[in-house]
Amino acid sequence: MSVIVVGAGLAGLTTARRLVAAGHEVVVLEARDRVGGRVRGGELAGHPVEVGGTWLGEGHAMMYTLVEELGLATFRTWNDAGSVLLELGGRQSRLAPHKGATPRLNPFALADLAQGLLRFERMATRVDLERPWATPGARRLDGQTFESWIRRNLRTSAGRAYFHTACEAVFAADACDLSLLHALFYARSNADFETLLAVDHGAQQDRVVGGSVRVAEGLAASLGDRVRLGAVVRSVRQGADEVAVELRDGSRLTGERLVVAIPPTLAGRLDYDPLLPSWRDQLTQKLPAGSVVKAFAAYPTPFWRGEGLNGQAATDRGPVKVTFDVSPPDAEVGMLLGFIEGGDARHWVRLSARDRRRSFLDSLVRYFGPAAGDPIDYLEQDWTAEEFSRGCYGAHFAPGVWTAYGEALRPPVGRIHWAGAEYAVHWNGYMEGAVRSGEATADEVLRALA
Repeated sequence: MSVIVVGAGLAGLTTARRLVAAGHEVVVLEARDRVGGRVRGGELAGHPVEVGGTWLGEGHAMMYTLVEELGLATFRTWNDAGSVLLELGGRQSRLAPHKGATPRLNPFALADLAQGLLRFERMATRVDLERPWATPGARRLDGQTFESWIRRNLRTSAGRAYFHTACEAVFAADACDLSLLHALFYARSNADFETLLAVDHGAQQDRVVGGSVRVAEGLAASLGDRVRLGAVVRSVRQGADEVAVELRDGSRLTGERLVVAIPPTLAGRLDYDPLLPSWRDQLTQKLPAGSVVKAFAAYPTPFWRGEGLNGQAATDRGPVKVTFDVSPPDAEVGMLLGFIEGGDARHWVRLSARDRRRSFLDSLVRYFGPAAGDPIDYLEQDWTAEEFSRGCYGAHFAPGVWTAYGEALRPPVGRIHWAGAEYAVHWNGYMEGAVRSGEATADEVLRALA
């Protein structure tokens, strides 16, 4: 066969589809018993929910095209009426639900936040997306954490809290975990910081009817028996004329090219012969995944809408710092999604099941009132515990990684190519980025096979 693809997430499936369309033999090896990777479906109160990747947003052209090609449909995240709750420093306020909405803060804090956002966005526009390490002043930017920049540039506790909460919501990591250069790169890769946080005209604008996993399932269906589930790859052997993979069950497959479409940290755990170049291997050691749990509560109705709220909340007080209304389009039931991220997630997952549920519901009660404490169904997904993910949403770059190892991220190593949301230039970290990376990697493989 021509090409082996490891991983049946959106990137791997997109790569495979493009290669098959070009007339090549392909097999996709997926360790899980399902396709989708970090896109996964679940069920709550008899309705589908996305316990993995969820949203399509403005600019996600390839994902919208796939949805249409597969005969699927999208619907808007509930944002038509009601206010967003913002809680900073113990003070709760309500915001209009639109991009760029201004929180109600005292004038000094408001001015501080405005200048911080403006300064950050101006810096982000200077980042070289193709080669972040070549950005003017890259070593200085990469030599500091996002946290240190926040502390130097935001004067008020409210301004700092806003950036901290935003960082956790975007990266599922604390601001001290990643470099300033990576925060700037990521913001520019996804249009800007406001787009990352917004619903209308933002990254959380639309959902797929039936769940985003239907896109992955549709891609897999088009590939038929080329997709093999439960196929855990353990080792990779490169020769002069072929590349071979050995599976956990002892079987062996060979091909002309190999695409590794799994998160970088997991790619680094495969056994390579010959060894990967040291700079590539060390890169995978330095790209940890974020820590995140998605938890859901269902109710007979979306009661918060009748109380002038749209189900969205953002706060600097954990464990649940961000929520969304993820009710089905017909609102037969009401559903709230809450994220537990970063350090909060690492603590929360060590609680008992009873205490986890209680702390989650206590947060919802704080935002939406006593009715939130009595759901008809509850669901949680701990992505840090997933054997073949070990975290979400994606990898983040710690200080010094982009400038020391960035050049090793995308180039193939011999017959081995890389694909995934972390490799995308535009819409990095999102489903759109995974699809774009898959397309780009397939083109790279096609050139190699020509």
